[in-house]
Amino acid sequence: MTEATLVYDDDCGFCTWWAEFVDDRSDLRIVGFADLTSELRDRLPEDYEECAHLVADGEVYSCGAAMEEAIVRSDVREELVDAIEFGRQFEDYGRVRERVYRLIADNRETAGKLMSTTPPARRDAGDEERGSGD
Repeated sequence: MTEATLVYDDDCGFCTWWAEFVDDRSDLRIVGFADLTSELRDRLPEDYEECAHLVADGEVYSCGAAMEEAIVRSDVREELVDAIEFGRQFEDYGRVRERVYRLIADNRETAGKLMSTTPPARRDAGDEERGSGD
């Protein structure tokens, strides 16, 4: 597999919103947990359902690092790359990035009240793709 791939929780409205945001702004392939192939699943950590992952260039980025890498590979990169590059200069940056990711992930039901899309796992044939979910 050579295509950069973002793997996310496709049963979460906030996660789906974020995945669609990235999909609209990048060339990343987007794959929900429900659609994982065995090849892709074998590359992920054992506890892969705990957070998002980005698989690219022989690397697996997980949680906050996955979201950061998705941003760097998107067209919103120009607006945020300076801040990311600045942050990467500091020893504690990775720890802070992961804490922020975990804070949001642990409160995604609340975040989903602001930004949410009906997840693929909860869509009926007649439902609109974008709407409230989570």
